[in-house]
Amino acid sequence: MKPITVLVADDQALVRAALVALLGSQPDLTVVAEAANGADAVALARDLTPDVVLMDIRMPVMDGLEATRRIVGGASRVVVLTTYGLDEYVYDALRAGASGFLLKHAPPEELLLGVRAAADGVALVSPAVTRLLIEAFTGERPRPARPPAALSLLTTREREVFDLMVGGLTNTEIARTLCIAETTVKTHAGRALAKLDLRDRVHAVLYAYEHHLVTPG
Repeated sequence: MKPITVLVADDQALVRAALVALLGSQPDLTVVAEAANGADAVALARDLTPDVVLMDIRMPVMDGLEATRRIVGGASRVVVLTTYGLDEYVYDALRAGASGFLLKHAPPEELLLGVRAAADGVALVSPAVTRLLIEAFTGERPRPARPPAALSLLTTREREVFDLMVGGLTNTEIARTLCIAETTVKTHAGRALAKLDLRDRVHAVLYAYEHHLVTPG
């Protein structure tokens, strides 16, 4: 089985070394390069097309947000890392196309899960970040007059799956709740995301909170 290739971008040498050591200890992960700033990360991502880029937000020359914007159009998926529970860049990083947002001090298993999930096309956001992100996001946006028209494109089953998905249920839990096969859940979820022009589950959650389809808590 082909290992997952990873590019580590962080301006702190000690942090990069720790991440490289952690990733290198896993047989299914391979670090192909390191970058100390966003500009180098963009150049290396273009040259090497790693499966996943672990991206620090605050870096010199070019910050992680701009680097994420430039990388996302290619083959690599970006998982943003930060020391902060929530800063002004979190929402922008996700909107720029990041496939995950994790804290640097998260448990090693959570970081590894984030890399593997991104490589598999699944977005992962640290639970602590998700709570803060949703609270901040919903507190700043006014309630729209009516639900977005795009929702009418979903079939009844697709809407059921979408609602459970943004509510935080896994595919297995959704399948159990609706008494359908997990493969069927994946099919409905994929169609719902495509119809709403959403990249993944994280962006589905943001969409749902943006349009007040769900509420915090």
